[in-house]
Amino acid sequence: MLLRVWLHDRPGALGAVASRIGAVRGDIVGIDVLERNDGVAIDEFGVVLSDAELLPLLVREVEEVDGCRVEHVTVVSHFPDPRLDALISVALVCEADDVTTLQRSLATYAGSGFQADWVAVMHGEQVLAAYGNPPADAYLVALAAGATSSPAVASGLTGPDDLAAAPLPVVGAVLLVGRTGNEFRERERAQLQALARIADHVWRRLDPSAVPVPPLPRDPVGAITT
Repeated sequence: MLLRVWLHDRPGALGAVASRIGAVRGDIVGIDVLERNDGVAIDEFGVVLSDAELLPLLVREVEEVDGCRVEHVTVVSHFPDPRLDALISVALVCEADDVTTLQRSLATYAGSGFQADWVAVMHGEQVLAAYGNPPADAYLVALAAGATSSPAVASGLTGPDDLAAAPLPVVGAVLLVGRTGNEFRERERAQLQALARIADHVWRRLDPSAVPVPPLPRDPVGAITT
């Protein structure tokens, strides 16, 4: 399982949490730092428990550590590896032989890699590829418009808790990822932004016509200059 924990960002805090996990015979197989702000860290622990019934006890033990709070627990079939997953995402995108395959690979990886409920690759009012069970098209169009119009959201600095958005500015598309009950954190948003940048570059190479042609400049009286 993945145990997401808020803890004081200070020496010894991580060890204290690890000790509590070990006290209930939990085996830590991975730690991922998702966010660090204002003296607080949000870490995600990959933990193997000998018995699933020990989970409530595990949560209580961790929250006994001063300043700690368990934000979310996710039962997974395999543990993510952020470094390996990043390379896999690049491979999947770069191996696409055409734009349709690229779009589908992008949606599928974002869905599985971010444990999302849904993903949509949007271009204007068109849903080019999807994963899971996305909202209605009209709602997706509104989400895409809101994400691209807000510099903070488009840059990955912030956004709704249940939505991460990453623009593909060269081809004019946007990647939307939705996940209920498990807030997107700073590192995850940055990872999605990087994935979108790579996809944007590959998409342009596969289909140069997807890049909008800028209008010709005009002179002061409105005549097109050549």
